[in-house]
Amino acid sequence: MRHTPAQQAPCAASSDVGRPWRRSLAALAAVASLAGCASGLEVTSPAQAGSPECAALAAAWPERVADHARVQVRDDPTGVAAWGDPAIIARCGVAPPAPTTKECIGVDDVDWVVDPLSDGTRFTSYGRSPAVEILVPRAYAPEPLVLGAFTDAARHLPATQRRCS
Repeated sequence: MRHTPAQQAPCAASSDVGRPWRRSLAALAAVASLAGCASGLEVTSPAQAGSPECAALAAAWPERVADHARVQVRDDPTGVAAWGDPAIIARCGVAPPAPTTKECIGVDDVDWVVDPLSDGTRFTSYGRSPAVEILVPRAYAPEPLVLGAFTDAARHLPATQRRCS
């Protein structure tokens, strides 16, 4: 099964709410036409998105990412933000990854597990609980260069003993 936390949100109420996510960043990055439409990009909030830790992180989201301003996210969920078109999506409150053999990179003392997708990359903070997930469409390649914009915000999440090795 493929999963994605974002869908294009029409100006009217969406009947797609609650459908399973797809893994493709094409669906992730589909931004609604915002002209005359107040709903914005629809992104599913992770289970812990409303936690105090994610609220602290959300207060530190960057103003711009890859030289793109934030775009509206439907219903303005806590712990979720997006920038640009196609959208770079950040979701706080995902489960921290377990030790893995996947690639793990460090950016300014924040570690990230790298999960290549068909049309971009998912980065999940490692050694932070809860974790934050950054979904970067291939249009921003090389995708790891985007992570520097999120390190200050990610540092608001409590560190665990886990680090990339």
